[in-house]
Amino acid sequence: MTRSTISKGATPYTSGCKFAVWAPHADAVFVIGTFNDWCSDANPLAKNPDGTWWADVPGVKPGDEYRFRIVASGKEYSRIDPYARRVTSSVANGMIPEIPRHWKPSGFSPPPLNQTVIYEMHIGTFGKKTATPGPGNLEGAIERLEHLKELGANTVEIMPVAEFPGGFSWGYNPSLLFAVESDYGTPRTFREFVDEAHRLGIAVIVDVVYNHLGPGDLDLWQFDGWSENGKGGIYFYNDWRAQTPWGDTRPDYGRPEVREYLRDNALMWIRDYGVDGLRWDATAYIRNAHGHDNGTGSDLPDGWSLMQWINTEMRKAQTTAFSIAEDLRCNPFLTKAVKDNGAGFNAQWDGGFVHPVRAALCAADDAARNIDAVRDALLHRYYLDAFERVIYTESHDEVANGKARIPEEVDPGKASSWAARKKSALGAALVFTAPGIPMIFQGQEFLEDDWFHDQDPLDWSKKKRFAGIFRLYQDLIRLRLNRDGQTAGLCGQEISVYHVDGKSKVVGYHRWGRGGPGDSVLVVANFSTQPLRNYTIGFPAQGTWRVRLNTDSKAYDSDFTDMGYPSVDAAEPGQNELPCKGTIDVAPYSALVLSQDKQ
Repeated sequence: MTRSTISKGATPYTSGCKFAVWAPHADAVFVIGTFNDWCSDANPLAKNPDGTWWADVPGVKPGDEYRFRIVASGKEYSRIDPYARRVTSSVANGMIPEIPRHWKPSGFSPPPLNQTVIYEMHIGTFGKKTATPGPGNLEGAIERLEHLKELGANTVEIMPVAEFPGGFSWGYNPSLLFAVESDYGTPRTFREFVDEAHRLGIAVIVDVVYNHLGPGDLDLWQFDGWSENGKGGIYFYNDWRAQTPWGDTRPDYGRPEVREYLRDNALMWIRDYGVDGLRWDATAYIRNAHGHDNGTGSDLPDGWSLMQWINTEMRKAQTTAFSIAEDLRCNPFLTKAVKDNGAGFNAQWDGGFVHPVRAALCAADDAARNIDAVRDALLHRYYLDAFERVIYTESHDEVANGKARIPEEVDPGKASSWAARKKSALGAALVFTAPGIPMIFQGQEFLEDDWFHDQDPLDWSKKKRFAGIFRLYQDLIRLRLNRDGQTAGLCGQEISVYHVDGKSKVVGYHRWGRGGPGDSVLVVANFSTQPLRNYTIGFPAQGTWRVRLNTDSKAYDSDFTDMGYPSVDAAEPGQNELPCKGTIDVAPYSALVLSQDKQ
């Protein structure tokens, strides 16, 4: 049997199961399990020239537990299958998966990137049911997917669900890439999660971690006994390239079998579970040993080519599949096409947006708010396409690791104060009206406070307590996706930040696609504690401009003031290099979104 005909892992069929495992330095390999009473030598595997061992064992059935017994240089190793789709735990046994079956295509297609709104979710805290032990799970998350539909989000990004040590984790310490975290549920349950999301019109992105593995509960470590320099063996670099901030467990991106392992994992999520895209964690550490941007002597060309290869293979497997990089080094080549020497990602998280915007929102006093930096954040893009960036003010990283959610940062210990609510709403307005793919972190839509950690479930009572804030997010998403037909420009590429008032802390910008009524959108944001009264600002066209959203509306909070007017009449002469001007009122720490009626 040649390498090209062997599928790694356990592949069950009606009357048995085929096993295959890569262990090039082994002298002998056996599969042991409940089907042979864990007999050490009942089922030996045959060795292929490429170092892959295989066997066809009759009588094995789905649900049976198993391991590989590896004999090498007089020593024995008991290992979980690296390709195991299901395990009893990260330190126990693999389980024979269900016989593969053809899932009926749902007919679902993910939204185009310019119409994508992402909701970042952690299964263990989002899916937690009251008074139940352990972390939340996929069943609990499935029950709450209706919340996303009610909110209006059309894409969910799930923090890693690959098997990790214990039951509580962010998921960025994967032990077994192919197994669904056993405390979250089964492979079938995860497929049901994806199917239910699709039924509700919600695309699914899965977080994958290829920059390092483990480091805990890592059976891949010195898998077949071989290693060099005390490092990790066949799956890892065994020199200086192994070192990462999370341990010496960087996969060997130059070894064909390891590249295949990571490629197979990416394709599994797309093909077998029907997910729509992947978000890659910390890609800077895949392309550079130290996470630098084009660092002399520390770049990893094999890591770069791995990203190119997997992104290409994903789109061959599913033409609508997309990938997002968390690189945060502002390198435009991440989102350039492979044919142009890029890494081939569709989009990347934009540190050039989140950091200056959070700084402006969270500064202790108005004098410290850098409106020029806000302007630059609004204008930033990696290349030509504005939707190559994901923009946000909260993510799992931005609300932990010494940082907290926006309301908590604004007013520590008083996250429901007036200032916290106002600035949180102002930040949300920028996220949903700036060019880019907007993303929010779970609970942001009902003013979740404090910081994120994996044993603190969402406080769902806040959805009712802060119902107005939830409505604000609903309204922002509705405008962002042009669901009323009057704000098409928010799905467009163009932006002009034409008004920057550093003294009054005001920024005004024009968004459009084709331009004109129903398309052109004007946003005016007041970053000051002082209200703007009779404030004159430029408008791109004459006539009536209707206020589609005012973050100071009492509909969003009874403490807000409804300051301003429902419409503004713009007329010549112009201002701010625009042909017309108009006079507006804007409340403190508030934003207006205006457009003209579609004719």
